[in-house]
Amino acid sequence: MLTFSKSNGTGGMIKKSPEDFVVMEVTGKGLVLEPGMGYSPAELSEETCENGKFTTFVLEKKSWDTINALIKIAGNLNRGRKSISYAGTKDKVSVSVQLASIYGAAPEMLERVRIKDIKINGAWKSREAVSMGSNLGNRFRVKVRNADFPDHAGEVLEELGGRFPNYFDRQRFGYRMNNAKIGMHMLRNELERAAMEFLTGTSNESNSDAIEARKKLAEEQDFVEALTYFPRYLRAERAMIAYLAKEKNYANAFIAMPRGLSIMFIHAVEAEIFNKALEERIKANDFETGLSFKQNFYGFPDSSSLNAGNDGFSAAPLIGYETKETEISSYEQEILKNMHISKSDFKIKSLPQLSMKGAYRSLFSPIKDASYTVEDDNSVNVSFSIPAGSYATILMGEITKTNNSADSM
Repeated sequence: MLTFSKSNGTGGMIKKSPEDFVVMEVTGKGLVLEPGMGYSPAELSEETCENGKFTTFVLEKKSWDTINALIKIAGNLNRGRKSISYAGTKDKVSVSVQLASIYGAAPEMLERVRIKDIKINGAWKSREAVSMGSNLGNRFRVKVRNADFPDHAGEVLEELGGRFPNYFDRQRFGYRMNNAKIGMHMLRNELERAAMEFLTGTSNESNSDAIEARKKLAEEQDFVEALTYFPRYLRAERAMIAYLAKEKNYANAFIAMPRGLSIMFIHAVEAEIFNKALEERIKANDFETGLSFKQNFYGFPDSSSLNAGNDGFSAAPLIGYETKETEISSYEQEILKNMHISKSDFKIKSLPQLSMKGAYRSLFSPIKDASYTVEDDNSVNVSFSIPAGSYATILMGEITKTNNSADSM
């Protein structure tokens, strides 16, 4: 992806250890959750409800991704996966703090949880679950190790002027970087090709046993046999294989998967179009879209306040079947043409529950309260806050001018 800033970067490496990447959720009230601190609901301006069926809690974790950490907690409390909820996912290679909730488990049960590298820093009864997107954003403390030019951090931050390109990062495209490819097959109603790419694609696959299993299935096309050798940790793949072993209906095989996983492939296509269009806009220095978001009380874009005009945070469409033709710029039109798709393809007749109406995203993400320090060993400590849905690794790519982390947030 094309960087916005022209200044030379620091070089160096991020995420050499979880402690090098600290993620602190900014709650919907604008409060930053710090690691190592206990919280009461009053301190966080959170409502309590003694008769509530949910328990809201402050989760601190290290070297856990959000979903697996919460599944582990739920399992310890004899609750299922559907009992848990959260505002946003946090990186595995990090120390992170966030709000989460669980249905049907008392606060004192949460406080007794003992899992390695997981802490519960406060829990209380609540009427409602924590909802996805209810946080304003995240504050980060990132250490850049082995920086070649540590003082360039200041030059880049000054040039950025409080904003950076709001690209989707690699997390959106899957660890094999083939989510968009799968999604494209789905949009074209090539469901067998979509399923086989999901099950057998080996590009960027790093696990030798997974590579061997994927190649064997691609050659033999025997789903019943594949269940005997596909690695257990490839749970989503095994679930699809189990369905196809009983019934070779590729549409239903995607429907049988969790919707959040299947729809990821369509989201990846939207993200790829957005990223390519933003890159072209940076080349042309053209950021007036005729659409904008207002600023919320915290200084971040309010995604519920889309307006005509350019007064605010410029926004562009995430293409869907209801996107207005007048809102699709020449940049998106050219990209759609090159991809051989149209907005109407996002209404998927064979998979209607995965159809995408479209949405909007700000072209740039604001950077709040950015600062940096340089240590004697040339490590650089960078602190900043950014909105939910924006990626710290994209900003760090601007600062370091390297692409040196396998995980994205």
